[in-house]
Amino acid sequence: MSKRIDYAAASPEGYKAFGGVHVYLQKCGLPKELIDLVYLRVSQINGCAFCIDMHSRDLLKQGLSVDKLVLVPAWHEAGDVFSSRERVALAWAESVTRVAETHIPDADYAAAAAEFSDKELADLTYAIALMNAFNRFGVGFRLPPAAAGKA
Repeated sequence: MSKRIDYAAASPEGYKAFGGVHVYLQKCGLPKELIDLVYLRVSQINGCAFCIDMHSRDLLKQGLSVDKLVLVPAWHEAGDVFSSRERVALAWAESVTRVAETHIPDADYAAAAAEFSDKELADLTYAIALMNAFNRFGVGFRLPPAAAGKA
């Protein structure tokens, strides 16, 4: 697999606009670990090796245990490894990311709205949407994961 264009260099203003959302999310009030867990799960669903690698490394640097990290794809089965708030965020991330399949059922929305304030839910959804967009860049332009440079 070879890298395609450098989309950030090809369209720096577009990249900067997406970066503005990322900067906002860093200070929106949601815990960084929660956002990064959602970024990781969305990236796993979309198969973006670059983003899976990056967000896994970010979470490990933040002190997330390896035990928890490896269970992100199977969070449904992981019991109390994930908090209630994390489980709701991951469920919402899956439903929104798979919108063509799920159509985001009322029950999914109700569960998310019961756990998060309106602002938090909007911000969480911005994070999900942003990562879905970045995954399209990563997969579409074949960004190699950092791990590929170490092989």
